[in-house]
Amino acid sequence: MNAPTATKRRTDTAAKTIVAGDRPIREINQEIREAVMQGYTINVSEPLSRHNFAVGLTGDGSVHFAGSVGYYCGGLSNGGHIEVDGNSGWGTGEGMAAGHVTINGNAGTSVGASMRGGTIHVRGNAGPRCGIAQKGGNIVVEGNVGYYTGFMAHAGRIICLGDAIDSVGDSLWEGTVWVAGNIEKLGVDAVVQKPAEKDVAEIEALLASLGVKAQKRDWKQIVAGKKLWYYEARDAKQWLMI
Repeated sequence: MNAPTATKRRTDTAAKTIVAGDRPIREINQEIREAVMQGYTINVSEPLSRHNFAVGLTGDGSVHFAGSVGYYCGGLSNGGHIEVDGNSGWGTGEGMAAGHVTINGNAGTSVGASMRGGTIHVRGNAGPRCGIAQKGGNIVVEGNVGYYTGFMAHAGRIICLGDAIDSVGDSLWEGTVWVAGNIEKLGVDAVVQKPAEKDVAEIEALLASLGVKAQKRDWKQIVAGKKLWYYEARDAKQWLMI
């Protein structure tokens, strides 16, 4: 049996358009997945901020939502390109392994939760717990991020061009949080270190690829202090940081 070949985004046909409205989500998602898997572009009108759009995508096609979406858009995807002209609810891109998600507004809580790969780009602000339990990939937020951003992130990068508020980087493993603006308060066992020049160059190259304007930025890299990696279980003051 021949190995399956990777799909590529098609250029030989016009974009397909579907109207979401109040149609069943399962029916809409089936159309989206089939088009993306075959490399087509599909435009979705009247999304009406409904939940669970474009979950489980594969392939190299793309889907464009002409309006805001609800929670879990793009969750569990392993490919595809998603763009939302509006805001998204919580759990955008949760558990995704590959692909690209662009939110042209704000994203709710837990964007990129447990994601393993791919890139999520939020042009506005992201809510609390951005990148919670992240396992890989990149989350880029051009605005501010909410409390507990990066909580227990195992790997990957969260890149915030704005400010980070309470408890950023709490209980980190090997994930990193980059902040160009102000940090209100670090989380438990989080420390700020001066980033290496090569790492800064990688971050700036990623931003350039996303069309983010180049400028001088005061990057702070937040990493694990590693005190929670090794502790005496009987010493609550150490592992609870109280």
